[in-house]
Amino acid sequence: MVDIVVPSVGESISEVQISKWLKKEGDWVAAGTDLVDLETEKASVQISAPEDGILLKILKNNEEFASVGDILATFQPAAKGAPASSSPSPAPQPASAPQPAPVPQQHVSSAPASTSADPRVMPAAQRALDDHQLQASQVPATGPGGRLLKEDVARYVSQTAPAAPVPPVPAPAAPAPVSPATPAPTKTVTGTLAPPVTAPTASTGMVQQGSLNRSEEIKPMSMIRRTIASRLVQAQHTAALLTTFNEVDMQPVMTLRNKYRDAFAEKHGVKLGFMSFFAKAACEALKRYPSVNAEIRGNNIVYRNYCDIGIAIGGGKGLVVPVLRNVEKMGFAEIERTIGEFASRAMANKLMPEDLEGGTFTISNGGIYGSLLSTPIVNPPQSGILGLHSIQERPIALNGEVVIRPMMYLALTYDHRIIDGREAVTFLKTIKEVIEDPSRLFLEI
Repeated sequence: MVDIVVPSVGESISEVQISKWLKKEGDWVAAGTDLVDLETEKASVQISAPEDGILLKILKNNEEFASVGDILATFQPAAKGAPASSSPSPAPQPASAPQPAPVPQQHVSSAPASTSADPRVMPAAQRALDDHQLQASQVPATGPGGRLLKEDVARYVSQTAPAAPVPPVPAPAAPAPVSPATPAPTKTVTGTLAPPVTAPTASTGMVQQGSLNRSEEIKPMSMIRRTIASRLVQAQHTAALLTTFNEVDMQPVMTLRNKYRDAFAEKHGVKLGFMSFFAKAACEALKRYPSVNAEIRGNNIVYRNYCDIGIAIGGGKGLVVPVLRNVEKMGFAEIERTIGEFASRAMANKLMPEDLEGGTFTISNGGIYGSLLSTPIVNPPQSGILGLHSIQERPIALNGEVVIRPMMYLALTYDHRIIDGREAVTFLKTIKEVIEDPSRLFLEI
C-alpha cells in the first residue's frame, strides 16, 4: 500500500487545491500516468502513479484544499496486466483465494432468484449483504474485475437510507393541498369577488415564480484566483499608482508585418505577431529609463540591467503572467515562439511555478478581448505595466491632412514612488516612436 501525498512544489507554497482527479477509484494505472491535477497559487502540478497498480481510495475530492504532505489517496502496487489479482482486498485473498466464488453461491442459494445475476462477491461484502438483507444484484459493483466490495454495500446503504423517510414526507403534504374548502368557498362566495380572484392569482404566481431560475452556486475560490486577488489588493495598498496614456499609429508595423510575414514564418516556423514588436520596444525604453525597470526593497531601490518581461495570458484557470527572460538578448522569432508555448501550456494548465516567478516589467494586451482603453494594475513588486488595446481605424491629422489610420491606445501604469511623471510620459513616448518607426528593430530575416 502506497500513500499519494501532496509534494513540495515550491518554497513559498504550503497549500494546494485539487483541480481534477484524472483517474477513478479502482482504476488500474501504469507507472508515470498522471493521477490528479493540483492547482497552486502560481500554476498547476500533476502527480503521477509511482508504479503500476490500482488507485484504491480517493481521500480528497475535487476543489478541496490540502497542505503539503497531506495524503490524497491510497495506491496499491500491482503487476502489469493483472489488476484483478491485485485487487484492493489482498488480505482476504490468501485465506480463500480459490474459494471466493463458491462461498457467495452457498449464501445466495437461499435466494436463487439472484444467483445467476450476482457479480463476484467478496466475503466481507456478502456478510454486509446478509446483515442488511440485500441481494448482490441490487448493489453496483465497482471493484476490479467486477467484484462487489464491502465498501460498495456500505455506499449503497448510505445512499438509500435517507431515501426511506422521504416518502412519508409527501404523504402528509398530499392531504394538506386536498382543500375541499377551495371548491366550497367558490360555491358559497360566488357573489363576492375576492375568493375567486385570489386563488387563480396565487396559482399563476406560483407558476411564474417556479419558471424562474433563481438558484445560487457556491464554489471555493481557486488558488490562482486567490493569488491574483491578494496581489492586486497588495498593489493598490502599497504602491502609489498612476496611469499615463498615449496613442500609436500601427500602420508602419502592420505594413512591415504583412510584407515579411510569409518569409518570417518560412524561416523560423512561427507567425510574426505584434507582441514581439512591443516586447522589443519596451526593452529599448527600459534601457533608457531604468527606474521603470526597478523595484523598491525596504528603503532601497534595486535597478536591473536585464529585461525579464512578463506577458499576461488568459489561461484555463484565469490570468497568468509567464516571464520572458533576458528579452534584450532574444530575437523576434524566439519571443514569438516562447509566447506561443506559454499560451498553449496556460490553456492546458501546464505552466510550472518557475515560469511565473520574477519579472521586471509586464505587458498586458486587453485588445485581444476588445478593450479600447483601460488602466492596468502593476504586478508587485514591479514598478510598471504596459497596457495594449484594440486597434481601430480613426481619423487623425497627418501632415496637415485628415487621414484614416489604424490606431491603438497605450497605457502605462507606474509606481509614482520611484518613477516621476516626466519619466513615465517619455517612456511611453519612446515606445510610440519605436513602433511608428520599426525599421530600427532587427527582424532576423
